[in-house]
Amino acid sequence: MTLIELMVALAIGSFLMIGAVTVFMQSRTTFRITESVSRLQENARFALDRMEPDIRMASYWGLTARTNKIQGRATPVDPVAFVVTNDCGVNWSVNLATPVTGNNNGFPPVTCNNAFSLAAQAGADTLVVRRVAEDPVAPVPGPVAGTLYVQSARFQDSQIFVGPAIPPGYTAANSQTHRLITNGYYVSTQSTLSTPANPIPSLRVKRLTTVGGNPTVVDEEILAGVEDMQIQFGIDTDVPGTANRGSIDRYVNPGDPLLNPALNPNTEILAVRMWLRVRAERVENGFVDTTNYAYADRVTPAPNDQFRRTVVTKTIYLRNARPPT
Repeated sequence: MTLIELMVALAIGSFLMIGAVTVFMQSRTTFRITESVSRLQENARFALDRMEPDIRMASYWGLTARTNKIQGRATPVDPVAFVVTNDCGVNWSVNLATPVTGNNNGFPPVTCNNAFSLAAQAGADTLVVRRVAEDPVAPVPGPVAGTLYVQSARFQDSQIFVGPAIPPGYTAANSQTHRLITNGYYVSTQSTLSTPANPIPSLRVKRLTTVGGNPTVVDEEILAGVEDMQIQFGIDTDVPGTANRGSIDRYVNPGDPLLNPALNPNTEILAVRMWLRVRAERVENGFVDTTNYAYADRVTPAPNDQFRRTVVTKTIYLRNARPPT
């Protein structure tokens, strides 16, 4: 080979090498972006799948379909009905008159004794779901001491009680025992993955359970990376018996005056529409989030940081929606 032929071969080889490296780097970048987006979507689906069954079963009371037939329920203005450790306000766990409720753009001013409550994400909504467990408690071993239950009956009033003793006047032939479930979902600025240099928000739940033989509200993390949750309720305001009764008229934010029974006693919540904004756990080099996020009643300016985000939404219809009276 001559020197000219060698130089030409080196030049051609260099161009091919540069092309191959460029294709490799672009493929690697595309793979990293695809993996990051897929991870965000997977996390968002997990959060929605975790909350959907609970929301869909709101206002389920076992053998009875009427909340006003359950004795022992109480509102925040009533005397304390049951002593619940770390309860989120007076009668928060047993306020069955509002099986689905929430707070718009802020954590409610309640007395949940948990550090994460003090670090609630500003501007995020909260959602509270109350119902009973789908399956009744088996006669053996029966109710557990220190657990709140609803003794659900079809032809007589039902009753909230604390296990293990079932209230008198109920038998297996005319009633069932169901565990009471109360869950309050909110977004915190912190998570178990947070570090001093990188606080990671999270979706959390205040859950009614039993600790040390006493009814207790505990705080649990559902998913790290959720930095916002917005809620709207699909409501029916038509008079019972009219043609449009049973269909959604509009979607309103939590706290809307239309949800007040004093304003419209016919209002019924038929669906919950939910938005979640999920953020990556780590910064992504070479990426800047310049998106303006607008959904529900929130408009969030572009963060202009290096965290990738995605917004997911889902409308969940309530299977056990009933009129408030």
